[in-house]
Amino acid sequence: MDSIHVTGNGPLNGEIPIAGAKNACLTLMPATLLSDEPLILTNAPRLSDIRTMSMLLESLGCEITPNADGTVQELRTAQITNHKAEYDIVRKMRASILVLGPMLARDGQATVSLPGGCAIGARPVDLHLRALEAMGAELDLRDGYVHATARGGLRGGTFEFPIVSVGATENALMAATLAKGTTVLKNAAREPEIVDLALCLSRMGAQIDGAGTDTITVQGVDRLHGATHAVVTDRIELGTYMLAPAICGGRVLLKGGRRDLVSAFCVKLEEAGIGIEETPDGLVVERKGNRVRPVNVVTEPFPGFPTDLQAQMMALLCTADGTSVLEERIFENRFMHAPELTRMGARIDVQGGTATVQGVDRLRGAPVMATDLRASVSLILAALAAEGETVVNRVYHLDRGYEQVEQKLSACGAKIERVKAA
Repeated sequence: MDSIHVTGNGPLNGEIPIAGAKNACLTLMPATLLSDEPLILTNAPRLSDIRTMSMLLESLGCEITPNADGTVQELRTAQITNHKAEYDIVRKMRASILVLGPMLARDGQATVSLPGGCAIGARPVDLHLRALEAMGAELDLRDGYVHATARGGLRGGTFEFPIVSVGATENALMAATLAKGTTVLKNAAREPEIVDLALCLSRMGAQIDGAGTDTITVQGVDRLHGATHAVVTDRIELGTYMLAPAICGGRVLLKGGRRDLVSAFCVKLEEAGIGIEETPDGLVVERKGNRVRPVNVVTEPFPGFPTDLQAQMMALLCTADGTSVLEERIFENRFMHAPELTRMGARIDVQGGTATVQGVDRLRGAPVMATDLRASVSLILAALAAEGETVVNRVYHLDRGYEQVEQKLSACGAKIERVKAA
């Protein structure tokens, strides 16, 4: 199994290009199931999760043709030839559940395994199912699969999510595009990935109002056609690499970055003493002093502080001049990176959904193990600021969400390399 070796090497300076959003692309790809015409996605990230989604869609009858470097994906599902999403593929990634709504909307039937993914809490799919039931779906859960039917097709309905759910909003939104009549989704997620999906579906002929607000209204249409759509910038990759000069010092341009994608995150960075400048080319990030100031963070649905940047922010706050408190309100069990950071000299006390971090003068290199996708990159960030060498093991998590990490960081002066398993 590959490992990442990092030696703390001082400030970072240079440019880092930001890829298309993993979470957006994984949502856009299943939209091909809604039409028999080609869906062309540009600015696609080159990640293992994208390959997993491609495998799943191909198993359902989709033909996928990538360009030479994988940044353009042409998907065409002339016919859904198989309506069962098998456990062996779905278990690898939670986003696999997003094929349920489109298959049900187009053909009135779908059987989808309950999904897997990072071990960061239960993250149940009940909200996906309840939203589809509001559109007339009949569901039967047995043998680890969701068996869904919609005799005569889905029909418009009103559903209010009891809590905000990005995935459930995406699934319901796609299903509603082909439902008969009007669907109203209340307390809907407002993330940029939702807006991006709605824009793509609209280009395919869907009639959608309110994406980006907490109420989305969809007027169902008889069919959708093909379209070309550019995947939105990855705000989580953007935030992650903004933290690199913040923790190491230096000045880095995040090419393609936009403040509106990470506004709440930017506020916390600036509170910690990090300079952020928006330019036509992207965001320029620079640490102002020798040590950052402590800040308190509470994760919330967009536009609040993203849960997917909590682990990375903790790495920064391990080096702050004082005590910070991070409260995780989205997922339980999402502080599994804390024990690994303590191996590097961090002082972290976790009590339930709250972590108290007492900043230290310097972290120390150590062998550590990645527990999930965001935890893996938080350990790399910590290693950039640590004395000596850090070896990050189980980096297959990292490859699910970040492309060319070693190349992007080493181009700015980091001493980082991947060591292939023997």
